[in-house]
Amino acid sequence: MKTLDVIAALIPTLAGRISAGAGASDVQAVVEGLGDDAAVVALEEISENVRLLDQVRLIVTGVIAGRSTRGAGHGGLAQSRGFPSAVSLVQQVTGVTKTEAARQVRVGEALLEDAPVEGVDEDPPSTAVQDEPVVRDWRQVLREGLRAGAVTSAQFDAIRRGLGDPPEGAEDAWAHAVGQLIEEASRRTVEELGSAARTVRDLLDPDGAEARFAARYEKRSFRTWFDLDGVRRGSIAFDDEAGAFVDTLFAAALRPRRGGPRFVDPEEKTTAADLVADPRTNDQLSYDLLLDLVRAGALADPTAVFGTRQAGLRLIQVIAPSTSAPVAVTEDGLTALPATVAERRACETGTLPVTIDTGGSPLDVGRESRLFTPRQRLALAIRDGGCRWTGCDRPASYCEAHHIDEWARDEGHTDIDRGILLCRFHHMQLHHHRWQITRHGKDDFVLHHPDGQESVLHPRLPLRYAWGNIGPPPKRFHPAA
Repeated sequence: MKTLDVIAALIPTLAGRISAGAGASDVQAVVEGLGDDAAVVALEEISENVRLLDQVRLIVTGVIAGRSTRGAGHGGLAQSRGFPSAVSLVQQVTGVTKTEAARQVRVGEALLEDAPVEGVDEDPPSTAVQDEPVVRDWRQVLREGLRAGAVTSAQFDAIRRGLGDPPEGAEDAWAHAVGQLIEEASRRTVEELGSAARTVRDLLDPDGAEARFAARYEKRSFRTWFDLDGVRRGSIAFDDEAGAFVDTLFAAALRPRRGGPRFVDPEEKTTAADLVADPRTNDQLSYDLLLDLVRAGALADPTAVFGTRQAGLRLIQVIAPSTSAPVAVTEDGLTALPATVAERRACETGTLPVTIDTGGSPLDVGRESRLFTPRQRLALAIRDGGCRWTGCDRPASYCEAHHIDEWARDEGHTDIDRGILLCRFHHMQLHHHRWQITRHGKDDFVLHHPDGQESVLHPRLPLRYAWGNIGPPPKRFHPAA
């Protein structure tokens, strides 16, 4: 069995600092003696080793799964050892949950798939037409991303499950989408990456999106039951539109508790302060709100339930000249919904036209006041989709509008080109630690670290698809010729 000093030898920051036979307490003492930068570097080094080991584990898991199929019967690898499936064997050996074991088996099997690339022969004849279009296998592009370390196994699974199988004739579009999602993976959480994959899928396949929407609508349900202690419990399966609507209701009521924007009018500020001081938990507040909504019904006075701001579901739909977009996305979460939902919502509540360029940037509306107006905030939400800070998944309604040009000192303009959405935490991080955001013209926003490092604050991928502002996937993920 390997000892901790042998493992530490694989980590440059810890190599040589841990003596032979050291225990966990010895390692802890060494790590506690590291400086902040060294601790972060050590974590990065460990994560790289874990990633490589995870690849090997996935390959082994995939082989075990391939030898434990139902067709193998009781002679299968897992079955011969007393396990009903490869998932059960993996769960027992690794000590993970059944859900995680199933994910490892699923990714392992996918990694070992050897699907041919349509339109490409291994040894093409000399008479082959050289300019015939080549359709790339999207699964192979995704596998290459995992093998190259561009995505983790969890990200691989999120992309694969989120995109699903392409409709006939859309294989190349799926391969391009995979390349873009792989490039996006380094700055998005696994959950957000999976959500982006589902939204991109629906934007690429609007007919399928309509069918999937209808299928999830048919699965809507609500039931209650009593548990063994006599407590009535409930379970709800939402359809897409209702789920997004409920999210906006609870976000509007609980936003101050969840880190919502600070720059509000005095009346709303007082209400927010009272909510923050409320002794109830967020789950208890959610429960009480649900009961208030049920009691109040459709004719409720919005200020009695939501304070000073009525909740509502905003949908973004791209309307090009003489055409109508087949899919709309929610302002918060960027969940794709069929155009028929947007049309019905427009009849019920109306629309607010916003003219944008091909990159999703709305037109400037000028320096009206120090704070951005509600219409400007809406325009920023359409363009940014939420907090632009790399790795942040906060939706637009939880964000504050930041002037990249300081208002007083630089005569900063309160126009959309010079504003960016940041969640409360990252907005305070920027001001308190002297970070800076710049932008040249309509190029991407650039975040400047106090130590001189720079990073681009990329817009969310589903919005780039919505605006049609998508280039080819990175060359390093193209299958080898």
